[in-house]
Amino acid sequence: MIQLGSTINPELQHVVSSLTAHLENTPFPGFIECVPAFASITVYYNPMAVIKSRISSGYRESPYKIVHSYITNIIQDNGSAEKFTRRKVDIPVVYGGEYGPDLEFVSSHHSLSVQEVVKIHSSSDYLVYMIGFAPGFPYLGGMSNKIAAPRKSSPRLRIPAGSVGIAGQQTGVYPISTPGGWQIIGRTPLPLFNPANSSPSYLQAGDIVTFTPINEKEFQEFKEERH
Repeated sequence: MIQLGSTINPELQHVVSSLTAHLENTPFPGFIECVPAFASITVYYNPMAVIKSRISSGYRESPYKIVHSYITNIIQDNGSAEKFTRRKVDIPVVYGGEYGPDLEFVSSHHSLSVQEVVKIHSSSDYLVYMIGFAPGFPYLGGMSNKIAAPRKSSPRLRIPAGSVGIAGQQTGVYPISTPGGWQIIGRTPLPLFNPANSSPSYLQAGDIVTFTPINEKEFQEFKEERH
């Protein structure tokens, strides 16, 4: 695990994403994958493959020391900064009703109208800090405190895939149907996780996400076009 800091902010996230991109674009022998988080990266590698790559040169260090030295040199050289460009992704969302059963709770919690909550939520650019909790679930930063809301006291046993939720000062999207305790304010017809794809998660750490309000008819039309 590479610990790059102890705070949550866009600048540190850019460092995490830059180093992640560098490792994925120029993998060392034995590299399997790396998983970025808020302030760290976990690197998975095959130790036997690492050793085999160094046998001919008579290198006798442990696989961990070899990988540690490789990654330390990358960080010290600061050669990964220019290798990462943020991708912008727009996500259509139908807010309220059966698609967002907790929208009215969020509005009453802040003495705002439903329309005001939708406007605030859909007017920000959100940074994907990490993917976690469930396959493809994005933890998004950048939501206004004006619509922050507590988690539900009793989690739902099933939240439909595509549900957009709020928990504390974070917002996120449930890519698959799963239990959860976030306040659900809407739903997107955009599929965010497909295990058959080479990159199963539609969103990746470092992406910039915007939400665009749509109506129920547009929601259904979008889903029909995808089938």
